[in-house]
Amino acid sequence: MIEVGSKAPSFTLEDQAGKKISQEQLLGNCHYMLLFYPLDWTPT
Repeated sequence: MIEVGSKAPSFTLEDQAGKKISQEQLLGNCHYMLLFYPLDWTPT
């Protein structure tokens, strides 16, 4: 579990156009927020 206020681990994700974006590309350029959304059909 990541503690509140700690740095996010390094990651690479795809944007809405399928382009890969890494955390390093975002640092210093903008603010970002990671959201973890459970799928609609899960019991969470």
